[in-house]
Amino acid sequence: MYLDYFGLKAYPFNTTANPDFFYESRGHEEALAALLYGINERKGILVLTGEVGTGKTTVCKALLNRLEGKAKSSLILNPYFNQNQLLEAILEDFGVKPGHKSKLNMLNQLNRFLIETNSSGSAAVLIIDEAQNLSAQQLEQIRLLSNLETAQEKLLQVILSGQPELAQKLNKHNLRQLKQRISVKCSLSPLKKEEVAQYVSHRLMKAGKQIEIANLSFDIIFDFSQGIPRLINMLCDRALLCGFARNSKNLSPDLFGECVKELQ
Repeated sequence: MYLDYFGLKAYPFNTTANPDFFYESRGHEEALAALLYGINERKGILVLTGEVGTGKTTVCKALLNRLEGKAKSSLILNPYFNQNQLLEAILEDFGVKPGHKSKLNMLNQLNRFLIETNSSGSAAVLIIDEAQNLSAQQLEQIRLLSNLETAQEKLLQVILSGQPELAQKLNKHNLRQLKQRISVKCSLSPLKKEEVAQYVSHRLMKAGKQIEIANLSFDIIFDFSQGIPRLINMLCDRALLCGFARNSKNLSPDLFGECVKELQ
């Protein structure tokens, strides 16, 4: 709606997890590096946690971009399945068409796929987003999948990505075997105040054009969002829409203040 008015070629503040707009704050860069290390070294189970809106899904998609051509991947975004359905979804996302959908047959298919992938020199990476919603039985199934290995290394690298509740769940006594197999843990924090202006500028440039925003406006953006990227996107998108509606390219602190009131 406002793209032509501001001279943009794409919406800079969509709340979808678009890796093309990935901003590598120090925290996001460290998390990405830790996950890449875990995959390259065949560490098995990796865990990424962070509050709602901090960019976990975007990090996972950026990771897949970095691994393109080097690994086979399966990304499960909403694991609302029973155990058999989860296994079927993993196979299909790896590009393996399940035959007979018994658990034993699908496990055998997955094992053959992993052995073939490993023999070709590639890694196989399973990412489960929103993993805090997995049941104890599903998490136990993930642990068993992580046991698939050769004499030298793990055949499947698993990334569990979720909200802080995931870490709490993994601390439960009945999941201690899974917790002991977690070799890499990383967490995402909100952006620091000084990173907010860099984040906004980065996304605008990726969308095609830098737009002047007063320093006081960034104070308002940080106070509203507390550094949560998703909330920054919501506010900045609303500000661009309001500027367009008022035929004003001046994204002033007053305009941002009014947008905050609309979003609260």
